[in-house]
Order: sequence, then structure tokens, then C-alpha cells
Amino acid sequence: MPEALWISFAFTLGLIVKAVGLPPLVGYLAAGFALSGLATVTPLAVENTDVLDHLAHLGVLLLLFTVGLKLKLRSILSPEVIGGGLLHFTISCSLFTPGIYLLLDTDWSTSLLLAIALSFSSTVLAAKVLESKRELRAFHGRVAIGILIMQDLIALVVMSIAAGKTPSIWALGVFLLPLLRPLLYRLLDASGHDELLVLLGLLLALVLGGLGFEAVGLSSELGALVFGAMLANHPRAVELSKSLWSVKEMFLVGFFLQIGIGGLPDQQALVFAIAVALLLPLKGGLFFFLLLAFRLRARSGFLTSLSLANYSEFGLIVASVALPEWLVPLAIAVSLSFVISAPINRVAHTLYERYSGALSRFQADRHHPDEQPISLGDTRILVMGMGRTGSAAYDRLMDSEPRIMGLDSDPAKAHMHLKAGRNVVFADGEDTTFWEALHMPRVEAVVLAMSDIESKIIAARMLRNRGFDGFIIAHTMFADEAEKIKEAGANEAYLTMNETGVALASHIDDYLQADATTGGTRG
Repeated sequence: MPEALWISFAFTLGLIVKAVGLPPLVGYLAAGFALSGLATVTPLAVENTDVLDHLAHLGVLLLLFTVGLKLKLRSILSPEVIGGGLLHFTISCSLFTPGIYLLLDTDWSTSLLLAIALSFSSTVLAAKVLESKRELRAFHGRVAIGILIMQDLIALVVMSIAAGKTPSIWALGVFLLPLLRPLLYRLLDASGHDELLVLLGLLLALVLGGLGFEAVGLSSELGALVFGAMLANHPRAVELSKSLWSVKEMFLVGFFLQIGIGGLPDQQALVFAIAVALLLPLKGGLFFFLLLAFRLRARSGFLTSLSLANYSEFGLIVASVALPEWLVPLAIAVSLSFVISAPINRVAHTLYERYSGALSRFQADRHHPDEQPISLGDTRILVMGMGRTGSAAYDRLMDSEPRIMGLDSDPAKAHMHLKAGRNVVFADGEDTTFWEALHMPRVEAVVLAMSDIESKIIAARMLRNRGFDGFIIAHTMFADEAEKIKEAGANEAYLTMNETGVALASHIDDYLQADATTGGTRG
């Protein structure tokens, strides 16, 4: 059965590339090409590909729905997102179109459509990489996703024009969707925490968002994103996203397999793919300098541009509608950009840490919302990462020490804490320039409560490199990670689940001691 081959190849090659430090999605791409090569020997390998196409499409819809769940529309409507996205698209098309026309001997309309397809960046890859690093809500993550949404909207317009179709009059009903938000909130509240929650996510992403938008002549991808964004402000949006995680991941394997199974390239397609892959640094560099022009700091611009330095699956969709003869060369170019971009993004913070001196020379000396504090004043205790764990630690410590400050890499979350009365500001502990400028004369203890291991290691190392000799404490889920955090400079790194058990046991002790003092009379 073809499904058995898909699963076997995907698991085997995914495991191999993971063992060498690459994201498993690179292995899934390789599995697709291996299956395509196997198809030259036996058709069994890729028969019934309609099933794989459908699974891949469902994976993309679920990914975009979960991206929408983490979006704040206010963060998208910003100059760097709108201006940076539109300017990059315009400049890319202006440069790519005449180059393709002259080098490939195509007509102007084909050259323009190819240039448009190559101007887009991959929503699937960028969102997956940012999500795996827990950076979707970080400043640079939200800028990247905002620009990708701008590009996706442009792609939808191009596809509609190229296909000669226009949305139906019923598409205007989309503007009334915000009126459904109270009903969606009630459904989410009533769905509980088990399988009904998963089914609600599937209903909204695939049925109402996917099929619903298609029925009125709009993109199903846009529909999934919109329905996710409508729930982004609900307190249980994160729980809904986590409940869909395993389903989404399985379907996305089909997406990456589908790209490779599309067919083995000929020599001309390979030359085209390699040539445009060599242009990826120019694509990323253009993003970097445009974002600096909108007053972003070098670090934010660098991390955002690396997320966008690839080619898009939307380019393949545009090609399937308008340029079917270019579908295989573009598929190879997109796949190759994934192979290049994924491992580079995995070490993005390390790269910036190494080249921050050279890159920071290009940033402007003007204030921007991603600017970070340069002094902590009389703060004695610093809590880095204001999620559930960090917030709980902050509130507990606030009882005994009012001179406490929280830092978080999500400006929206920092603003939420400020409104709740906590002293929290935006700052990213992985940013070397933040540590270089920071003045922390009275800090005696630091709590590392960020969500990912890399952030904690960098923060602990930077604190010690600055000569901080106070107490550093962190938490993590795994013993090997705890050792790495302590090697970086932390005094203690506790295992989260162990500490939860200790806390529960302490409550029992308190109960038994109170019961003993009352002579066992409590009932």
C-alpha cells in the first residue's frame, strides 16, 4: 500500500536528518524525492496521490488556523509589516522580471508571474520553524508572520486574476464574521478539554474556514487563518492550539512529502532551482535593510529576514493556476530553499550572536517599539519570561520583595502584565545587544522562566559574562537540559514536574500539621 511506503520513508529519513541536527521536515522532503524516484521502478509508490494531496492540504489549513490563534491583528497593522511587505514584493518583482525575461527567454507575462511566485516566502516553513522555537509571539516572529500574511493576500489576488475568477457576491459576508465571535467564544468554552475541543478546531479550520471560504470563491487557506485569528484573544486559544498539535504535525508530513513526490527534475529544472537558490541571500538581505529602514533593531531585522529567506508553497499554487509548465522547476526551487533555510534558522540566534557587532552598525539610532530597557534601576529580583511559570514566581516573590521586574519577548504580553499591575517590560534575553547595553546595579537574583532551553542558556551565559555573581535559578522539563543550563552559569535548574510534586506534597504537609494542632477535629 502506498500509505505504508509514505510512512516508512518519512519516518526513516526524518529520523536520519534529525540525528545529524537538521529539522525532520528536511527528511520528509527527501522522502518525497526518494518516493518519486521509486515511482520510476514501480507505480505502487505514488498511486492514490489524491489522498496525499488532501492530507497535505488539511495540514496547511490546520497550520494556518493555529497561526491565527496566536495572532494579534494590532501587531500586523504596523508600518514595518505593511510597508516592508509591499516594498519587498515591489522591488523583488522589479528585479526578477527583467532578469528572468533576459536569461530564460520567456515572454513578459510569464516572466512577471515567475517573479511574483519567487517573491513570496514560505508561510508553512516560517510558521513551523518559529513555532518549534516558541517565537511566534516574539516581536520578530510576529513581524515575519505579518509580512507572510501580506504576501498570502497578494498571492490570493494574483491567483484570482490569473484564473480569471472573481469571488461571489456572498464573499462580502466575510466582513460580518466578527459578529460571530461571541458565538465562537461560547462554543470554545462549552467544548471542554478533550475530544470535543479537537473537533471544534477541525470544524472551524477545515469546514467553516476551509470549505466555507471556498464556497464563496475565496481561499480556504485565508479562511482557516481568519477563523483562527477570531479566537486569538480567547483565554483558551493556546489550549486549542496545543490540542491540535499532533493532528496538524501528521498532516504536515503529507505536505512535505507531496512536494518531493511532485516529480524528479530534469537538468534545466535543476539549473533553474540552483540559480534562484543562490539568490536567497539577496532576498534575505533586502528584507533586512527594509526592516532597518522602518527603525527595527539589527537583531529583529536579522531574525525576521532569516525566517523569510526562502521560497513559498504559494508560489507553487500560483504556478499550478497560471504556469503549469513551470511547476516542477519551482517545486525544486522551493524544496531547495527549505533545505537551506531550515537548518540556518535553527541556529539563527547563534549566528546573530557571532555577527552582532557588524550587523548592529546598520541600525538607526531612533526609537522603535522593539527597543529594550538599558537600565533596571533599583530592581533586586529579575524574572525573565512571564508565562504561567514566570507569572506565578513573580506574584509569589512580590509578597516579600516589591523591587521586582519581569521581562518578556512578547510586547503584547508585557503590556497585558502592565495593565494587571505588574512591573513587566519587553526585552529578549537572547539578544546580545540587550545585554551589552543593560545596566543592572542592584539585581541580586534572576529567575529564568523562558519557554525554550536556548533562551535560558544564552541568558545564563550572558549574565555571567557581564560579571553578575548573584543567584540564577531556572526550570526545565528534562535532566540533560538542566545540566546545560547549570553549565552556562545557573546556580540551580529544577525539573518542572519534580517541583510540582514537591509543591503538592508541601500542601499535604501543611494540612497534616494544621490538623495535628487542632487535635484532628477538622472534618
